[in-house]
Amino acid sequence: ASRPLQFFAYAWGEAANLPADTQWGVYEAFARWGFPLNPLAKLTTALDEMLRTYREIEEGRAALDYDIDGIVYKLDRLDLQERLGFVSRSPRWAVAHKFPAEKATTILRDIEIQVGRTGALTPVAKLEPVAVGGVVVQSATLHNEDEIARKGVRIGDTVILQRAGDVIPQILGPVLDKRPKSAKPYVFLTVCPVCGSHAVREINPNTGKEDAVSRCTGGLICPAQRVERLKHFVSRNAFDIEGLGEKNIQTFYDEGLIQSPPDIFTLAARDADAEEKLSEREGWGATSAQNLFDAIAARRNVTLDRFIYALGIRHVGEITGRLLARNYGTTAHFVEAMREAAKDREGAAYSELENIDGVGPTVAAAIADFFDEPHNVTVVDELLKDVSPQALEAVDKASPVSGKAVVFTGTLEQMTRAEAKAQAERSGAKVTGSVSKKTDYVVAGPGAGSKLKNAKDLGVEVLTEGQWLKLIG
Repeated sequence: ASRPLQFFAYAWGEAANLPADTQWGVYEAFARWGFPLNPLAKLTTALDEMLRTYREIEEGRAALDYDIDGIVYKLDRLDLQERLGFVSRSPRWAVAHKFPAEKATTILRDIEIQVGRTGALTPVAKLEPVAVGGVVVQSATLHNEDEIARKGVRIGDTVILQRAGDVIPQILGPVLDKRPKSAKPYVFLTVCPVCGSHAVREINPNTGKEDAVSRCTGGLICPAQRVERLKHFVSRNAFDIEGLGEKNIQTFYDEGLIQSPPDIFTLAARDADAEEKLSEREGWGATSAQNLFDAIAARRNVTLDRFIYALGIRHVGEITGRLLARNYGTTAHFVEAMREAAKDREGAAYSELENIDGVGPTVAAAIADFFDEPHNVTVVDELLKDVSPQALEAVDKASPVSGKAVVFTGTLEQMTRAEAKAQAERSGAKVTGSVSKKTDYVVAGPGAGSKLKNAKDLGVEVLTEGQWLKLIG
């Protein structure tokens, strides 16, 4: 009620009975009931009349006291609407006719690099303010390094600007005959402007080509990424610290209590010496604060695979973290090997990493990039002063499924899916989430669906839960 909110009635939701059998008839009923209708709405019977209405509204759109980006044609008869139905969420009985985007020219004053929450470096054009489509535009994204080169824009250029869909400011290109002689091609940064860490363009594993986006490698220390990295660090499949969810992470970060992962494990000690205790803060008490400190203390001995996953290394998920933990055994061995791999991409350590089944060149490069960044190594070293990641349970290499790839699908009756996966891994098997030619066994319970079909199509051996338990002894 405190805001000047207004609306036009265009449609309706679930209704047992409608007051008419046409769209226009329902609109007329809306009007009788006191609902506001758009005075530009019109019932037409010919294509020429529709297009004439489109042109009239386009010419008058600047005088409207609200923004529009086009008009919508709707089929009037409701029985025909019902017969035509929907495609996904879009009706087959209605179609939007957009207006051409308005264009303007202005001067590109600078290109700034913004760092997103995932470390992506995005160039943003800083423009001489210009009105486009009723809005003053001062900035527009240039997306990435390749897009700047493709459009050929330079700092100082006069550029053509439009609002794509009348919403997003978009630079179409430069006006070359107005280019100043001092304008030079833009050289993209090779370091993160926020934290100074290396910025790299990774190789896309699907295409084998360089990604268009450059990314900061200082994930654990880069202020632009810290909050998201911290949320990942304490997430369920990482350190899984009870009471330290996304909301508290954000609050603690904003208040300066936790800035990087090592701060989590020094929180209790720092709180003991703090003037304002956590228990005295709004929303906290002595019991809840102590519960949090106890939960943090209980996670100082997570398994090595969780520790690796928690670091947030690009392309390293839970399964890859487990592969690395199995292969390197101890934390000390893992960290030392990764440092060696980062130092020499032609050396034995890097070759060993790249040749781990399930790792490959893209993941190996991402891990090496992470450990090549001194900031990240410092954080890992600080973490290891307060946490002691534990080696995974020993693998039974004599097991008949050791080294085999296994997929579980359907409902298991004698154990949970998590228990089955853990048991399989203790037996030396590699548990994967999808069926491929490399899959050795599919263990199928009741309700198995597409994975079972894929297994049969590929000729993969399918086992019941009982057969699987018998096989692993």
